[in-house]
Amino acid sequence: MTFPLRNLSASALLALASLPLAALASPAPDGASAYIISPANGETVTSPVKVRFGLAGMGVAPAGVEQAHTGHHHLLIDVEELPAPDQPIPADDHHRHFGGGQTEVTVDLPPGQHTLQLLLGDHQHIPHSPPVASEVVTVTVE
Repeated sequence: MTFPLRNLSASALLALASLPLAALASPAPDGASAYIISPANGETVTSPVKVRFGLAGMGVAPAGVEQAHTGHHHLLIDVEELPAPDQPIPADDHHRHFGGGQTEVTVDLPPGQHTLQLLLGDHQHIPHSPPVASEVVTVTVE
């Protein structure tokens, strides 16, 4: 969403600046969904683990590209709850960004049980409204 800021009054600019980011979140179309193609839930795997991303009802676009009904993937590893809906998705070892529009990755995971989940972010890494997230997939790394 773009706003022609040059045509806004100072009071309108202040009002816009006071809005929470969630109010400016990119809308997700009804029925949009993210899913993990592989590995399957409950699968035993070896590291490195190849994770393939799926998306239905929306398109993939690189970070920074503002286009309706698109976003880019974020892989949440061993995260118990989704990040704040009104803030950019963190970038760390548990929140991997794929701002180039990638749809798969190979990740090194230590032995043990791990959870994987996809969360689509808009051009500014903010989750869509409503969030487009996959089911949590649990894998065991041997």
